Amino acid sequence: MHNEKREKVVVIGGGFAGINLCKRLDKKKYEIALIDRNNFHCFPPLFYQIASSGLVESNICFPFRRELKRMRDVSYHMGHVKNIDLEKKEVTTSYETIPYDKLVIAAGATNNYFGMDHLPEETFGIKTVAEAAHTRDEILDRLERGALCKDPERRKQLLSFLVVGGGPSGVEIAGALGEMKKYILKKEYPELSPDDVTITLVEGAPTILGAMSEKSRNNALKELKELMVNVRLNTVLKSYEDKYVTFADGHKEYYETLIWTAGVKGEPMPGIPAEYIGRGNRIVTDGFNRVKGLEDVFAIGDIALVQTDATPNGHPQMAQPAIQEARNLAKNLNAGEFKSEFKYKDKGSMATIGKNRAVADLPGLSFSGWFAWMIWLFIHLISILGMRNKLSVLMNWFWNYLFYSTSLRLLLRPTKYPLRRHWGD
Repeated sequence: MHNEKREKVVVIGGGFAGINLCKRLDKKKYEIALIDRNNFHCFPPLFYQIASSGLVESNICFPFRRELKRMRDVSYHMGHVKNIDLEKKEVTTSYETIPYDKLVIAAGATNNYFGMDHLPEETFGIKTVAEAAHTRDEILDRLERGALCKDPERRKQLLSFLVVGGGPSGVEIAGALGEMKKYILKKEYPELSPDDVTITLVEGAPTILGAMSEKSRNNALKELKELMVNVRLNTVLKSYEDKYVTFADGHKEYYETLIWTAGVKGEPMPGIPAEYIGRGNRIVTDGFNRVKGLEDVFAIGDIALVQTDATPNGHPQMAQPAIQEARNLAKNLNAGEFKSEFKYKDKGSMATIGKNRAVADLPGLSFSGWFAWMIWLFIHLISILGMRNKLSVLMNWFWNYLFYSTSLRLLLRPTKYPLRRHWGD
């Protein structure tokens, strides 16, 4: 038992930022409540493998209660945040109201449709576990329906896939679909020909993987083309209605399935006034992750826009900045004073396109191919929570590597309840 009164820290979001903060905060000094609408921590870099039937959801998800039982004085509260009362210092969720002394917002990011409000209902995403699983079901549905279709033109329509966004997520899901087209169809869908399947990746910028080196971008482009993926650069989507895509130049094309990976924005946080929200719906903080203008409120991870003279546009919305921000904030809170300003240490970036196909930019080094792919596998494997999950993922990867085959191509639709984006909404 702790004799002295501890401050109550409420952490919204159990992603990379939130879970690392909970681990590192001094439990003798703080009582911690973690709020998340899901009851598990997940590993977003591998969502595309759920969507492409390479892994199942349980491989990359780990229950909060299992993880937190090793952390004394950290409680988990399931719920979707409905309001933050800054005056009363309370967070209201779908089910309860929780008081706080200090509030840390680590709610992450969601899809950014750039004002095209109808797209969430028409397209498929891989930003959450539920979205990735839903996208997997839709891909498998198209394959099964295509295998039954006798009309060649309609079959080609059914098997037309468009990936919007040339960042790592877009490149990885497009590569996974390309592997399916090139290697899996002939084994598991003998009714179909690779010529029946169209996979197109469009990117509005002049290049894919814009944050990576020119060498890596060129290598990724070459690998995608080898996997029979059509890549179109300088191509902007204007609308998508009735399965027809209209591009900015006015050109129209039919795509049965559109997978959206084109951008992210901060999760909406009810109760945080608009004047504290910056570019990309991110909460503006100083170099110590303190929300500018608010007392005892902090933001870390994808939702935080850490603005300093050196970083006016914040940091990349990726795992490493989130983890490093969490560790730095914990260090300052544990010390009881803010002396350590956050400085992001870029450890590099990677993307995988398929088996033996990856690109990596590490400090002072850029490489691709089998070696980059092995490093990508290793880094992602050690980052997954739970030894059982690590072993399951390793076994799936090993089996797929040997046989290009998986028992995970299961079309599992909900039968009673419709898919809801957020429980508790």
